Amino acid sequence: QVQLVESGGGLVQAGGSLRLSCAASGRAFSTYAMGWFRQAPGKEREFVACINWIGGSTYYADSVKGRFTISRDNAKNTVYLQMNNLKPEDTAVYYCNAGPNTMVVRTPRGGDYWGQGTQVTVSS
Repeated sequence: QVQLVESGGGLVQAGGSLRLSCAASGRAFSTYAMGWFRQAPGKEREFVACINWIGGSTYYADSVKGRFTISRDNAKNTVYLQMNNLKPEDTAVYYCNAGPNTMVVRTPRGGDYWGQGTQVTVSS
């Protein structure tokens, strides 16, 4: 079992940046692939980015490639999402996710473990 707590959301103007953090507790954080998803009002939850257990492989949704960067620090049990050049369409609740590997975390369903979410609002 792993428990996930997101932080770092907020209100930012278009073109600005935010860094989300996801702190994990529980056993064996470093063995999990980690990901970020988001859900905008009236829309389904969608995959944003994921990273494998050691941080050597990353995957991104086309909509965020070149603007978002996922990283992890296994010594701190934390995964990050650096979001640059934010757009109003990035407005959503962002969720941290953990699963056994990136093949699972990249699916729409994601892995088994979820955080409570953090709100990101981008104003135009």
